[in-house]
Formats: sequence, C-alpha cells, structure tokens
Amino acid sequence: MIFSKIQLARYADVMVWAMENARRGGKFKKYDTVLLRYDRAAAALAQAVYERLLQKRYLPTARADASEAFERAFYDLADEKQLTYIAAGEKEFQEKLNGLIALRAPEDLTALKHTDPARLGRAAVARKPLREIMDRAEQEGAFAWTLCNYPTEELAAKAGLSIKQYASQVAKACFLNEKDPVKKWKEVMKQIAEIGAWLNGLEIARLRVETAHMDFEVSLGEKRQFISGGGNNIPSFEIFTSPDWRGTRGVYYADLSSYRSGNYVQGVKLEFKNGRVVKASARQGAEFLRKMLAMDRGASQIGEFSLTDRRFSKIDKFMADILFDENFGGKHGNCHVAVGASYADTFAGDVSKLDKKMKEKLGFNDSALHWDLINTEEKTVQAQLKNGKTVLIYEKGRFTY
Repeated sequence: MIFSKIQLARYADVMVWAMENARRGGKFKKYDTVLLRYDRAAAALAQAVYERLLQKRYLPTARADASEAFERAFYDLADEKQLTYIAAGEKEFQEKLNGLIALRAPEDLTALKHTDPARLGRAAVARKPLREIMDRAEQEGAFAWTLCNYPTEELAAKAGLSIKQYASQVAKACFLNEKDPVKKWKEVMKQIAEIGAWLNGLEIARLRVETAHMDFEVSLGEKRQFISGGGNNIPSFEIFTSPDWRGTRGVYYADLSSYRSGNYVQGVKLEFKNGRVVKASARQGAEFLRKMLAMDRGASQIGEFSLTDRRFSKIDKFMADILFDENFGGKHGNCHVAVGASYADTFAGDVSKLDKKMKEKLGFNDSALHWDLINTEEKTVQAQLKNGKTVLIYEKGRFTY
C-alpha cells in the first residue's frame, strides 16, 4: 500500500475539510449533495473519503472516472455528434450539487499523445456549459470543490522518481505525516492569507516579473483581489489573481515541463502584445502548444497570475502533475500564469453579480482552456502602484511581506 491506513484517514480528513473551507458565502449543512469523482488507482483513498462524507451526514455520489484507454477510444472513434454529446440528466445532476471532491491518479499520461488537439478542443468547448453551472453555483456560495493527487507508478516514472519518493513528496506537501494535518493546514492558510491581505492593500496597478529568460508584465485591472489558500486544491500554497488580460505584454517563459492531454511540453515561451499571444514556441511540444492556444478566442489570453512562497511549499521535485508543480517551492519558489479561463472569485465585489457582460467590460478572460505554465527560476517581482510608486513584492523565492 502506498499510504498507511492512518495516512489515508488523514488525507480523507484534509480533503473533506478542504471542500468545506473552499465554500464562500455559505457553509455546508447536513444532507448536502457531494460528488466524489476518482480514478480507479485512487480507490483506497476514495473509500476513506466516502466513509468520511457519510459520517458527516452528506449525501455522496461516488463515480469512478473512465480510464485513459476509454478516453483514447472516445477521441479516436467518436464522430462529431458523439464528440459533443452531453448525457441526458447530466446538466440537472450538476445543478443540484453542493460539493465536489476529485481524486486524480493517472495511469497513462501519454494516452492521448496522438489525438488531434482540435478534437480535444471541440469536446472541451461542448462541455464548457457544464463547468459554467458549477462556476455560477460557486459564485453564489452554493457549491465548492477541491481536488488532489494520489501517487501512481506512471506519475513517479514520468517525474523521474521511485514510487516511494513520489509518495513521500505528496505526504510532505499535504502534511500527511502530521498528527493533525487539518490543524497544520489551517495554520499555513492563515499565514498565506496575511500575505494576500497585504497584497490587496497595496492598490497594485501592474506587476512586472523578471528572470534570466523573461521580462513579463500584467495589468491587474479594476475590481480585482488576490486569493490565498481557500482549499480548492490540495496542496495549495499559491496566491493568485485573474488580471485584466488586455494589459499583458512582454515575454513569459515556463522552465518547468508539463503533461497535458497526453502531450509532453517543455520550455514554453510566449510573447504577448496587446494582451494576446503573438508568438509561441517550445523546445518540445510546440505544435500541440499552438493548437491549444487556438482552441477558442480566449485560449491565447491569460486568465491567472500566481506566486508561491518557498517558505510554505515543501515540494522540491518535478511531479509531472500541474496540481503539484504549480505549488512548487524549491529554492526560488514559483510564478505561474494560466492561458485561458479566469477565476470569478478574484472579483473584488459581489461575485454573484459578475455576469458575462461585466466580465467582458473588466477584462476577465473566458475560454474552455485553463493551462498553468510554471516558472521556477530566480526572479524579482515588482508592483507599480496606482499612486505611481514601485514596490518590490517578491524576491529570493519569497514575498517581501
């Protein structure tokens, strides 16, 4: 067994707490509905989470996700109608959900390597309305979600680690070796929240990131706030916002590799002008990168800007999983941007009133894509404030707060 029974129980406690903590504007109550989605390799953790949900008197529905072989068959064989089909009742089911816990444990990261990215894009666009149901419910405080990773031999191999080393990174990152990991998470979240509050109090107009390979700027935009912690991801050490995509300029570089839809992408370099990618290259996976950026209008614009402080994250290895890699601590911390969809909860106002028209006016990006691209180089991040002053907010892998 990868984790002991004690560690599994602790992981389950963390995941249920994370979902509860992620709900903004309202608390979970007895007999709320929760969807537990899990990859089959994570069955042991799914069992522990399911039992915990029952003990808390929620109404859980457990669903094992299709294997990578099923996914490959779907994208290889489906015609256009099948590719964009939404099962009867799925929309109504999601409208009644109060919570979602997703346990990811991939057993083949390159299953879709030879799949046409355009087909992946069409399926994603067709399913976007389902995601928007949950987005609206989350904005209204009626729904919350979280997800995590369960170690597999495939993840370990692609990360260049043994399964024991990989599991050790997960346990360390999620505090599974603590007697009370939920208590530890609460302490860390409180510290990160203090930094987030400091950033929100600076009245930032623009951010500039400089490393050996990039000089990149984003415009924060009106009515924005930084979000810290919260519980949507485990682990989650990042502090992020969704900038006004129209103010993005310069060169962004991702030195950390990533796997997406079966494709390995390395050394991504994006040049932005007037908010959009005008040039995209990669040492490996360049063609796939360009097709992803062409998925829809918003795919070549940014939806997220994030920083992680090395003092909180103990992740110091490439994990071949964006969930962990976007929380990389290491020696220099990390910065990442996501091309594609923005996050509504970064709106500094009543999120329930943030409709499509207001999103467009404020420069919140909309896309079926959301792809995090991570930089772990030594960096400085400067903030130009609305009063014209410039403040150094991040260096040597940590915030200056």
